[in-house]
Amino acid sequence: MAYFQYKARNNQGSLISGSLEAVNLDAAASELLGQGYTPIDIQAARGRSANSKREAEPGKPQSRPRPTGKSKPGGKVDLNADAFQVLNAALKKRKITLDDQIIFARQMQSLTKAGMPLDRALKGLQASNKNPSFQAILKQIQQSLESGQTLSTALGHHPKIFSTLFVSLVDVGENTGRLDLAFEQIVRYLELEKNTRKQVKSATRYPTFVMATIAVALGVITYFVIPAFADTFARLGAELPLETRILVGISNFVVMWWPVLLGGGVTLLAAFKIWSGSPKGGLMWDEKKRMLPLAGKVIEKVALARFARTFSMILKSGVPIVHGMGVVASTVGNRFIAKRIIKMREGIARGETLYNTAVNAGMFSPLVLQMIAVGEESGTIDQLMEDVAEFYDAEVEYELKRMGEAIEPILIIVIAGMVLILALGVFLPIWDLSTATRS
Repeated sequence: MAYFQYKARNNQGSLISGSLEAVNLDAAASELLGQGYTPIDIQAARGRSANSKREAEPGKPQSRPRPTGKSKPGGKVDLNADAFQVLNAALKKRKITLDDQIIFARQMQSLTKAGMPLDRALKGLQASNKNPSFQAILKQIQQSLESGQTLSTALGHHPKIFSTLFVSLVDVGENTGRLDLAFEQIVRYLELEKNTRKQVKSATRYPTFVMATIAVALGVITYFVIPAFADTFARLGAELPLETRILVGISNFVVMWWPVLLGGGVTLLAAFKIWSGSPKGGLMWDEKKRMLPLAGKVIEKVALARFARTFSMILKSGVPIVHGMGVVASTVGNRFIAKRIIKMREGIARGETLYNTAVNAGMFSPLVLQMIAVGEESGTIDQLMEDVAEFYDAEVEYELKRMGEAIEPILIIVIAGMVLILALGVFLPIWDLSTATRS
Protein backbone atom coordinates (compact mmCIF):
# COMPACT_ATOMS: atom_id res chain seq x y z
CA MET A 1 0.00 0.00 0.00
CA ALA A 2 1.15 3.55 -0.73
CA TYR A 3 0.00 7.05 0.10
CA PHE A 4 -1.07 9.59 -2.55
CA GLN A 5 -1.62 13.34 -2.38
CA TYR A 6 -4.59 14.47 -4.42
CA LYS A 7 -6.50 17.51 -5.60
CA ALA A 8 -10.13 17.02 -6.63
CA ARG A 9 -13.49 18.71 -6.95
CA ASN A 10 -16.61 17.67 -5.09
CA ASN A 11 -20.19 17.58 -6.42
CA GLN A 12 -20.55 21.33 -5.78
CA GLY A 13 -17.41 22.08 -7.81
CA SER A 14 -15.32 23.14 -4.78
CA LEU A 15 -11.61 22.34 -4.83
CA ILE A 16 -10.43 19.97 -2.08
CA SER A 17 -7.11 18.30 -1.32
CA GLY A 18 -5.86 15.56 0.94
CA SER A 19 -4.15 12.19 1.03
CA LEU A 20 -5.32 8.59 0.83
CA GLU A 21 -3.92 5.10 0.90
CA ALA A 22 -4.23 2.84 -2.16
CA VAL A 23 -2.42 0.11 -4.08
CA ASN A 24 -1.54 2.34 -7.03
CA LEU A 25 -2.52 5.58 -8.76
CA ASP A 26 -5.42 4.02 -10.67
CA ALA A 27 -6.85 2.56 -7.47
CA ALA A 28 -6.58 5.96 -5.77
CA ALA A 29 -8.44 7.63 -8.63
CA SER A 30 -11.12 4.92 -8.58
CA GLU A 31 -11.62 5.43 -4.85
CA LEU A 32 -12.04 9.18 -5.31
CA LEU A 33 -14.54 8.66 -8.14
CA GLY A 34 -16.45 6.15 -6.05
CA GLN A 35 -16.87 8.78 -3.34
CA GLY A 36 -18.26 11.31 -5.83
CA TYR A 37 -15.05 13.37 -6.27
CA THR A 38 -13.52 14.30 -9.63
CA PRO A 39 -9.69 13.93 -9.50
CA ILE A 40 -7.60 16.78 -10.90
CA ASP A 41 -4.11 15.80 -9.78
CA ILE A 42 -2.84 12.67 -7.98
CA GLN A 43 0.80 12.21 -6.95
CA ALA A 44 2.65 9.71 -4.79
CA ALA A 45 3.26 11.13 -1.29
CA ARG A 46 6.88 11.41 -0.25
CA GLY A 47 8.17 10.31 3.16
CA ARG A 48 5.10 8.24 4.01
CA SER A 49 5.18 4.55 4.83
CA ALA A 50 2.47 2.00 4.31
CA ASN A 51 2.09 1.46 8.06
CA SER A 52 1.75 5.15 8.93
CA LYS A 53 -1.54 6.47 10.10
CA ARG A 54 -3.70 8.25 7.56
CA GLU A 55 -4.05 11.94 8.11
CA ALA A 56 -7.50 13.24 8.82
CA GLU A 57 -8.02 16.23 6.56
CA PRO A 58 -11.17 18.21 5.71
CA GLY A 59 -12.96 16.91 2.67
CA LYS A 60 -10.93 13.68 2.55
CA PRO A 61 -12.98 10.70 1.31
CA GLN A 62 -13.02 7.79 3.72
CA SER A 63 -13.13 4.17 2.70
CA ARG A 64 -16.56 2.68 2.81
CA PRO A 65 -17.45 -1.01 2.84
CA ARG A 66 -19.17 -2.08 -0.31
CA PRO A 67 -22.68 -3.36 0.25
CA THR A 68 -23.04 -7.07 -0.30
CA GLY A 69 -26.25 -8.73 -1.32
CA LYS A 70 -27.86 -11.41 0.83
CA SER A 71 -29.68 -14.46 -0.36
CA LYS A 72 -32.31 -16.52 1.39
CA PRO A 73 -31.36 -19.77 3.13
CA GLY A 74 -31.03 -22.61 0.68
CA GLY A 75 -29.73 -20.35 -2.11
CA LYS A 76 -33.22 -19.24 -3.23
CA VAL A 77 -33.56 -15.97 -5.09
CA ASP A 78 -35.78 -13.30 -3.54
CA LEU A 79 -38.10 -12.51 -6.47
CA ASN A 80 -39.90 -9.80 -4.52
CA ALA A 81 -36.61 -7.97 -3.93
CA ASP A 82 -35.73 -8.26 -7.63
CA ALA A 83 -39.15 -6.90 -8.64
CA PHE A 84 -38.76 -4.04 -6.19
CA GLN A 85 -35.33 -3.19 -7.66
CA VAL A 86 -36.76 -3.19 -11.20
CA LEU A 87 -39.64 -0.93 -10.12
CA ASN A 88 -37.28 1.38 -8.26
CA ALA A 89 -34.99 1.63 -11.30
CA ALA A 90 -37.98 2.45 -13.53
CA LEU A 91 -39.09 5.21 -11.16
CA LYS A 92 -35.59 6.67 -10.98
CA LYS A 93 -35.15 6.65 -14.76
CA ARG A 94 -35.07 10.17 -16.11
CA LYS A 95 -34.16 11.99 -19.27
CA ILE A 96 -30.52 12.79 -19.99
CA THR A 97 -30.32 16.57 -19.83
CA LEU A 98 -27.82 19.16 -20.97
CA ASP A 99 -26.60 19.41 -17.37
CA ASP A 100 -25.68 15.71 -17.45
CA GLN A 101 -23.63 16.26 -20.60
CA ILE A 102 -21.87 19.29 -19.08
CA ILE A 103 -20.94 17.36 -15.93
CA PHE A 104 -19.73 14.41 -18.01
CA ALA A 105 -17.58 16.63 -20.25
CA ARG A 106 -16.12 18.51 -17.26
CA GLN A 107 -15.26 15.28 -15.47
CA MET A 108 -13.71 13.79 -18.61
CA GLN A 109 -11.64 16.95 -19.03
CA SER A 110 -10.24 16.59 -15.50
CA LEU A 111 -9.62 12.85 -15.81
CA THR A 112 -7.93 12.99 -19.21
CA LYS A 113 -5.78 15.89 -18.03
CA ALA A 114 -4.69 13.78 -15.04
CA GLY A 115 -3.72 10.93 -17.40
CA MET A 116 -6.45 8.53 -16.33
CA PRO A 117 -7.05 5.66 -18.81
CA LEU A 118 -10.39 6.12 -20.55
CA ASP A 119 -11.88 2.75 -19.58
CA ARG A 120 -11.07 3.32 -15.88
CA ALA A 121 -12.36 6.89 -16.09
CA LEU A 122 -15.70 5.75 -17.52
CA LYS A 123 -15.95 2.98 -14.95
CA GLY A 124 -15.45 5.50 -12.16
CA LEU A 125 -17.97 7.93 -13.66
CA GLN A 126 -20.59 5.19 -13.70
CA ALA A 127 -20.24 4.82 -9.94
CA SER A 128 -20.51 8.55 -9.26
CA ASN A 129 -23.29 9.42 -11.73
CA LYS A 130 -26.74 9.98 -10.25
CA ASN A 131 -28.72 9.35 -13.46
CA PRO A 132 -29.38 5.62 -14.10
CA SER A 133 -30.05 6.29 -17.80
CA PHE A 134 -26.70 8.00 -18.22
CA GLN A 135 -25.01 5.23 -16.21
CA ALA A 136 -26.26 2.72 -18.78
CA ILE A 137 -24.92 4.88 -21.64
CA LEU A 138 -21.51 5.17 -19.94
CA LYS A 139 -21.41 1.40 -19.50
CA GLN A 140 -22.09 0.87 -23.19
CA ILE A 141 -19.35 3.37 -24.09
CA GLN A 142 -16.93 1.56 -21.78
CA GLN A 143 -17.78 -1.78 -23.40
CA SER A 144 -17.18 -0.25 -26.85
CA LEU A 145 -13.76 0.98 -25.71
CA GLU A 146 -12.86 -2.45 -24.32
CA SER A 147 -13.80 -3.98 -27.68
CA GLY A 148 -11.17 -1.83 -29.38
CA GLN A 149 -13.21 1.16 -30.61
CA THR A 150 -12.12 4.76 -30.21
CA LEU A 151 -13.92 7.10 -27.84
CA SER A 152 -15.38 9.17 -30.68
CA THR A 153 -16.74 6.02 -32.34
CA ALA A 154 -18.24 4.84 -29.04
CA LEU A 155 -19.89 8.23 -28.49
CA GLY A 156 -21.17 8.20 -32.08
CA HIS A 157 -23.33 5.17 -31.27
CA HIS A 158 -25.56 7.51 -29.24
CA PRO A 159 -26.44 10.40 -31.61
CA LYS A 160 -29.48 11.43 -29.58
CA ILE A 161 -27.24 12.27 -26.61
CA PHE A 162 -23.92 13.29 -28.14
CA SER A 163 -24.20 15.69 -31.06
CA THR A 164 -22.12 15.58 -34.22
CA LEU A 165 -20.07 18.50 -32.89
CA PHE A 166 -19.42 16.67 -29.61
CA VAL A 167 -18.19 13.56 -31.46
CA SER A 168 -16.13 15.56 -33.98
CA LEU A 169 -14.28 17.51 -31.29
CA VAL A 170 -13.52 14.29 -29.39
CA ASP A 171 -12.23 12.76 -32.63
CA VAL A 172 -9.92 15.75 -33.15
CA GLY A 173 -8.75 15.49 -29.54
CA GLU A 174 -7.92 11.82 -30.01
CA ASN A 175 -5.97 12.48 -33.22
CA THR A 176 -3.96 15.33 -31.67
CA GLY A 177 -3.47 13.67 -28.29
CA ARG A 178 -5.20 16.53 -26.44
CA LEU A 179 -8.52 15.12 -25.32
CA ASP A 180 -8.50 17.45 -22.32
CA LEU A 181 -8.56 20.51 -24.60
CA ALA A 182 -11.33 18.95 -26.68
CA PHE A 183 -13.49 18.39 -23.61
CA GLU A 184 -12.66 21.92 -22.41
CA GLN A 185 -14.08 23.30 -25.66
CA ILE A 186 -17.12 21.05 -25.36
CA VAL A 187 -17.79 22.28 -21.81
CA ARG A 188 -17.56 25.90 -22.94
CA TYR A 189 -19.93 25.30 -25.87
CA LEU A 190 -22.49 23.41 -23.78
CA GLU A 191 -22.49 26.05 -21.05
CA LEU A 192 -23.09 28.80 -23.63
CA GLU A 193 -25.89 26.70 -25.14
CA LYS A 194 -27.40 26.24 -21.68
CA ASN A 195 -27.26 29.98 -21.07
CA THR A 196 -29.01 30.68 -24.38
CA ARG A 197 -31.80 28.20 -23.60
CA LYS A 198 -32.20 29.69 -20.14
CA GLN A 199 -32.59 33.17 -21.61
CA VAL A 200 -35.22 32.00 -24.10
CA LYS A 201 -37.18 30.13 -21.43
CA SER A 202 -37.01 33.10 -19.07
CA ALA A 203 -38.39 35.42 -21.77
CA THR A 204 -41.24 33.09 -22.78
CA ARG A 205 -42.24 31.78 -19.34
CA TYR A 206 -44.42 34.74 -18.34
CA PRO A 207 -46.43 35.09 -21.59
CA THR A 208 -46.89 31.31 -21.79
CA PHE A 209 -48.26 31.22 -18.24
CA VAL A 210 -50.61 34.16 -18.91
CA MET A 211 -51.93 32.68 -22.16
CA ALA A 212 -52.50 29.30 -20.51
CA THR A 213 -54.37 31.00 -17.66
CA ILE A 214 -56.52 32.94 -20.12
CA ALA A 215 -57.34 29.75 -22.04
CA VAL A 216 -58.38 27.94 -18.84
CA ALA A 217 -60.48 30.91 -17.72
CA LEU A 218 -62.26 31.11 -21.08
CA GLY A 219 -62.95 27.38 -20.97
CA VAL A 220 -64.47 27.57 -17.48
CA ILE A 221 -66.57 30.64 -18.37
CA THR A 222 -67.78 29.15 -21.65
CA TYR A 223 -68.63 25.70 -20.25
CA PHE A 224 -69.94 26.54 -16.77
CA VAL A 225 -70.66 30.25 -16.24
CA ILE A 226 -72.45 31.31 -19.43
CA PRO A 227 -74.87 28.31 -19.47
CA ALA A 228 -75.91 29.21 -15.90
CA PHE A 229 -76.64 32.79 -16.93
CA ALA A 230 -78.46 31.54 -20.06
CA ASP A 231 -80.81 29.42 -17.94
CA THR A 232 -81.55 32.41 -15.72
CA PHE A 233 -82.27 34.68 -18.69
CA ALA A 234 -84.48 32.00 -20.28
CA ARG A 235 -86.64 31.71 -17.14
CA LEU A 236 -87.11 35.47 -17.04
CA GLY A 237 -88.21 35.48 -20.68
CA ALA A 238 -86.46 38.78 -21.38
CA GLU A 239 -85.06 39.75 -24.77
CA LEU A 240 -81.28 39.44 -24.69
CA PRO A 241 -78.81 41.86 -26.33
CA LEU A 242 -76.95 40.74 -29.45
CA GLU A 243 -73.66 40.36 -27.57
CA THR A 244 -75.27 38.00 -25.05
CA ARG A 245 -76.96 35.92 -27.76
CA ILE A 246 -73.60 35.49 -29.50
CA LEU A 247 -71.91 34.36 -26.26
CA VAL A 248 -74.78 31.96 -25.47
CA GLY A 249 -74.60 30.52 -28.99
CA ILE A 250 -70.87 29.97 -28.73
CA SER A 251 -71.30 28.40 -25.29
CA ASN A 252 -74.02 26.03 -26.51
CA PHE A 253 -71.86 24.97 -29.45
CA VAL A 254 -68.86 24.27 -27.21
CA VAL A 255 -70.95 22.34 -24.65
CA MET A 256 -72.51 20.20 -27.37
CA TRP A 257 -69.48 19.58 -29.53
CA TRP A 258 -66.55 19.75 -27.10
CA PRO A 259 -65.44 16.12 -27.76
CA VAL A 260 -65.23 16.87 -31.49
CA LEU A 261 -63.39 20.14 -30.85
CA LEU A 262 -60.93 18.45 -28.49
CA GLY A 263 -60.34 15.54 -30.85
CA GLY A 264 -59.92 17.92 -33.79
CA GLY A 265 -57.40 20.02 -31.87
CA VAL A 266 -55.36 16.96 -30.90
CA THR A 267 -55.52 15.67 -34.49
CA LEU A 268 -54.34 19.00 -35.90
CA LEU A 269 -51.50 19.14 -33.38
CA ALA A 270 -50.41 15.58 -34.21
CA ALA A 271 -50.62 16.30 -37.96
CA PHE A 272 -48.51 19.42 -37.50
CA LYS A 273 -45.92 17.45 -35.51
CA ILE A 274 -45.72 14.82 -38.26
CA TRP A 275 -45.53 17.45 -41.00
CA SER A 276 -42.88 19.56 -39.24
CA GLY A 277 -40.87 16.39 -38.55
CA SER A 278 -40.74 15.42 -42.22
CA PRO A 279 -37.78 16.67 -44.33
CA LYS A 280 -39.87 18.85 -46.65
CA GLY A 281 -42.32 20.10 -44.02
CA GLY A 282 -39.56 20.73 -41.49
CA LEU A 283 -37.62 22.81 -44.02
CA MET A 284 -40.72 24.90 -44.82
CA TRP A 285 -41.57 25.39 -41.13
CA ASP A 286 -38.02 26.40 -40.21
CA GLU A 287 -38.13 28.98 -43.01
CA LYS A 288 -41.50 30.37 -41.89
CA LYS A 289 -40.42 30.54 -38.23
CA ARG A 290 -37.95 33.24 -39.15
CA MET A 291 -40.88 35.45 -40.21
CA LEU A 292 -42.95 35.10 -37.04
CA PRO A 293 -43.79 38.40 -35.33
CA LEU A 294 -41.50 39.18 -32.39
CA ALA A 295 -40.07 35.65 -32.10
CA GLY A 296 -38.78 35.31 -35.68
CA LYS A 297 -35.69 37.48 -35.20
CA VAL A 298 -34.83 35.68 -31.97
CA ILE A 299 -35.04 32.26 -33.66
CA GLU A 300 -32.85 33.36 -36.56
CA LYS A 301 -30.19 35.06 -34.44
CA VAL A 302 -29.97 32.12 -32.02
CA ALA A 303 -29.26 29.85 -35.01
CA LEU A 304 -26.66 32.26 -36.42
CA ALA A 305 -24.97 32.55 -33.01
CA ARG A 306 -24.71 28.76 -32.88
CA PHE A 307 -23.27 28.75 -36.40
CA ALA A 308 -20.58 31.33 -35.61
CA ARG A 309 -19.63 29.79 -32.25
CA THR A 310 -19.47 26.25 -33.62
CA PHE A 311 -17.57 27.31 -36.73
CA SER A 312 -15.00 29.09 -34.56
CA MET A 313 -14.52 25.98 -32.43
CA ILE A 314 -14.17 23.79 -35.52
CA LEU A 315 -11.51 26.05 -37.00
CA LYS A 316 -9.56 26.27 -33.72
CA SER A 317 -9.64 22.49 -33.40
CA GLY A 318 -8.02 22.00 -36.80
CA VAL A 319 -10.97 20.30 -38.52
CA PRO A 320 -10.88 20.79 -42.33
CA ILE A 321 -13.22 23.64 -43.23
CA VAL A 322 -15.27 21.63 -45.76
CA HIS A 323 -15.91 18.82 -43.27
CA GLY A 324 -16.40 21.35 -40.47
CA MET A 325 -19.16 23.18 -42.33
CA GLY A 326 -21.13 19.93 -42.47
CA VAL A 327 -20.71 19.51 -38.71
CA VAL A 328 -21.77 23.13 -38.16
CA ALA A 329 -24.90 22.67 -40.26
CA SER A 330 -26.08 19.86 -37.99
CA THR A 331 -25.83 22.01 -34.84
CA VAL A 332 -27.68 25.23 -35.73
CA GLY A 333 -31.12 23.81 -34.94
CA ASN A 334 -32.78 25.25 -38.08
CA ARG A 335 -32.98 23.20 -41.26
CA PHE A 336 -33.44 26.21 -43.54
CA ILE A 337 -30.26 27.89 -42.24
CA ALA A 338 -28.51 24.49 -42.28
CA LYS A 339 -29.34 24.23 -46.00
CA ARG A 340 -27.74 27.64 -46.59
CA ILE A 341 -24.63 26.51 -44.69
CA ILE A 342 -24.40 23.39 -46.86
CA LYS A 343 -24.48 25.67 -49.93
CA MET A 344 -21.65 27.68 -48.38
CA ARG A 345 -19.69 24.45 -47.97
CA GLU A 346 -20.29 23.56 -51.61
CA GLY A 347 -19.04 27.00 -52.66
CA ILE A 348 -15.90 26.65 -50.54
CA ALA A 349 -15.30 23.18 -52.02
CA ARG A 350 -15.42 24.79 -55.50
CA GLY A 351 -12.69 27.22 -54.47
CA GLU A 352 -14.76 30.29 -53.55
CA THR A 353 -13.81 32.45 -50.58
CA LEU A 354 -15.70 32.26 -47.32
CA TYR A 355 -16.73 35.91 -47.73
CA ASN A 356 -18.31 35.30 -51.16
CA THR A 357 -20.21 32.24 -49.96
CA ALA A 358 -21.43 34.19 -46.92
CA VAL A 359 -22.68 37.01 -49.18
CA ASN A 360 -24.50 34.54 -51.44
CA ALA A 361 -26.11 32.86 -48.40
CA GLY A 362 -27.93 36.12 -47.60
CA MET A 363 -28.03 35.43 -43.85
CA PHE A 364 -25.54 37.91 -42.43
CA SER A 365 -25.65 41.62 -41.78
CA PRO A 366 -23.11 43.95 -43.49
CA LEU A 367 -21.17 44.30 -40.21
CA VAL A 368 -20.79 40.52 -39.86
CA LEU A 369 -19.78 40.20 -43.53
CA GLN A 370 -17.13 42.83 -43.00
CA MET A 371 -15.78 40.94 -39.96
CA ILE A 372 -15.64 37.73 -42.02
CA ALA A 373 -13.76 39.53 -44.80
CA VAL A 374 -11.22 40.99 -42.36
CA GLY A 375 -10.73 37.64 -40.63
CA GLU A 376 -10.20 35.84 -43.92
CA GLU A 377 -7.64 38.39 -45.14
CA SER A 378 -5.73 38.45 -41.85
CA GLY A 379 -5.85 34.69 -41.24
CA THR A 380 -7.73 35.11 -37.95
CA ILE A 381 -11.10 33.88 -39.11
CA ASP A 382 -11.46 31.63 -36.05
CA GLN A 383 -11.14 34.58 -33.66
CA LEU A 384 -13.34 36.81 -35.82
CA MET A 385 -16.06 34.12 -35.92
CA GLU A 386 -15.92 34.00 -32.12
CA ASP A 387 -16.45 37.76 -32.13
CA VAL A 388 -19.39 37.26 -34.50
CA ALA A 389 -20.87 34.73 -32.05
CA GLU A 390 -20.56 37.24 -29.21
CA PHE A 391 -22.20 39.87 -31.43
CA TYR A 392 -25.16 37.60 -32.11
CA ASP A 393 -25.39 36.62 -28.44
CA ALA A 394 -25.74 40.30 -27.57
CA GLU A 395 -28.36 40.66 -30.32
CA VAL A 396 -30.30 37.68 -28.97
CA GLU A 397 -30.28 39.16 -25.47
CA TYR A 398 -31.53 42.49 -26.84
CA GLU A 399 -34.26 40.86 -28.96
CA LEU A 400 -35.45 38.77 -26.02
CA LYS A 401 -35.71 41.87 -23.85
CA ARG A 402 -37.52 43.70 -26.63
CA MET A 403 -39.89 40.76 -27.15
CA GLY A 404 -40.78 40.70 -23.44
CA GLU A 405 -41.46 44.43 -23.47
CA ALA A 406 -43.68 44.07 -26.55
CA ILE A 407 -45.62 41.05 -25.29
CA GLU A 408 -46.74 42.68 -22.02
CA PRO A 409 -49.01 45.35 -23.61
CA ILE A 410 -50.37 42.75 -26.04
CA LEU A 411 -51.35 40.51 -23.13
CA ILE A 412 -52.95 43.48 -21.36
CA ILE A 413 -55.01 44.25 -24.49
CA VAL A 414 -56.09 40.59 -24.78
CA ILE A 415 -57.16 40.45 -21.14
CA ALA A 416 -58.96 43.80 -21.42
CA GLY A 417 -60.79 42.59 -24.54
CA MET A 418 -61.88 39.41 -22.78
CA VAL A 419 -63.19 41.39 -19.79
CA LEU A 420 -65.01 43.80 -22.10
CA ILE A 421 -66.71 41.00 -24.02
CA LEU A 422 -67.82 39.30 -20.81
CA ALA A 423 -69.04 42.62 -19.40
CA LEU A 424 -71.11 43.37 -22.48
CA GLY A 425 -72.41 39.84 -22.90
CA VAL A 426 -73.14 38.89 -19.27
CA PHE A 427 -73.53 41.98 -17.14
CA LEU A 428 -75.34 44.19 -19.69
CA PRO A 429 -78.57 42.10 -19.70
CA ILE A 430 -78.45 41.92 -15.90
CA TRP A 431 -78.23 45.71 -15.79
CA ASP A 432 -81.13 45.99 -18.29
CA LEU A 433 -83.27 43.64 -16.19
CA SER A 434 -82.56 45.55 -12.98
CA THR A 435 -83.40 48.85 -14.72
CA ALA A 436 -86.68 47.43 -16.06
CA THR A 437 -87.59 46.10 -12.61
CA ARG A 438 -86.99 49.50 -10.94
CA SER A 439 -89.05 51.30 -13.56
